[in-house]
Amino acid sequence: MNKLATKTSKQRNSVSPARLAAFDILRRVADGGYASVLLAARAAELESRDRALCHELVLGVLRFQLWLDLSIEHFSGRPIATLDPPVQLALRLGLYQLRFLTRIPHSAAVNESVNLVRRARVGSADSFVNAVLRRATRELDYDPAAGIEDPVERLSVSTSHPRWLIERWVSAFGLPESAALAAANNQPAPLAFRVVDSYATAEILQQLGDGGALLEPSEIADGAWRIQGGGELGVRLAREGKIYFQDEASQLVAHVVAPHPGDTVLDVCAAPGSKASQMAASSRALIIAGDKHLHRLRTVRDVFQTQGLTKGRCLVLDGESGLPFQNESFERVLVDAPCSGTGTLRHNPEIRWRISAPDILELSNRQRQILTNASLVVKPGGRLIYSTCSVEPEENEAVVRDFAESSAEFEPVKLAVNQTLLTGLGSARTWPQHHNTDGFFITAFTRKR
Repeated sequence: MNKLATKTSKQRNSVSPARLAAFDILRRVADGGYASVLLAARAAELESRDRALCHELVLGVLRFQLWLDLSIEHFSGRPIATLDPPVQLALRLGLYQLRFLTRIPHSAAVNESVNLVRRARVGSADSFVNAVLRRATRELDYDPAAGIEDPVERLSVSTSHPRWLIERWVSAFGLPESAALAAANNQPAPLAFRVVDSYATAEILQQLGDGGALLEPSEIADGAWRIQGGGELGVRLAREGKIYFQDEASQLVAHVVAPHPGDTVLDVCAAPGSKASQMAASSRALIIAGDKHLHRLRTVRDVFQTQGLTKGRCLVLDGESGLPFQNESFERVLVDAPCSGTGTLRHNPEIRWRISAPDILELSNRQRQILTNASLVVKPGGRLIYSTCSVEPEENEAVVRDFAESSAEFEPVKLAVNQTLLTGLGSARTWPQHHNTDGFFITAFTRKR
């Protein structure tokens, strides 16, 4: 083959770095990986424009997977389950670009999806992918939700959430609120951070502003900031341990714990270390960060080290089985419980395709046990805080109601938070559709003296 033919062949089979990375990440998500972790791991090897496109493609395909799959079935005349996984991913990527990314030429979306299948060596599927996406370019107004009369099914398809999840939200919150929540889950989340050393806040904010970042103080968490722009400067400051990217609602949890100087604080389910490191940085308290899994505790340890925190300790423990401490040992105990994560679907859209209704009930039982065990190590006059990043009542109100009924020695604490966040039961909730944050639930109890 001569040089001209070789060059032409390479051009014909070329795929942009952004699409290659997105395709690879989506394959690994399908095998059980987490998009946020995989995107962060690939960030350094991509230029800024490719990194942004890769991020958009991965999260967009995961958010709109149901809508995309039903559209693919229409354009192909075949059930999505009958297609090889690489073909599914190539079609989802191509169709997402055709329907949601107006700046990408149709030819690029189609051709590079075809080339992805070629690179994946999936037989002659390249002609099939080409035909399906070419048809999609001729039917740009097709909507799989159009004509669905059942309002729950229509909402499920139009917002690309599993029907069972929409059904339970409608039952708990009503149809309009569920529609607003589902729509918010498909919007990009604002990027929020905190300055690790509060004494350096003015200096860090000045650096970011000089670097072109637009900054906005949080309305719900003191010391939290939203940021737009700033490019590589924010990434560098985070790598140096000077700032830490963390959702505002997550930061609010550590504020509710409110450790005093000299306190000993137990974070029962600490990984990946967001709240433990925040408490260690903002107070002169000793923070014991516990987790069931050693590899997750290594992440916590790395966060402590990166931020130069010396008041944090890591310990492997299983809060569900019991805690390796004497009763009444801690002034503050935080149970940021393992949960379904349905409040974080903007950041982690794959969760909606992985969890099930039985999972929520199982988690609720585990949360009750962890909270009960954690309560034993709270000192008289000490505070017990329970939080989740779930919007499910079974993981939140039901858990704390059962705990309150069975634990007479604890009484609820009025949370010192923005009053708009408080519920009728005295707990706090944040919502993607109302506060543009992750959906969190927070409540606190004091052990009677």
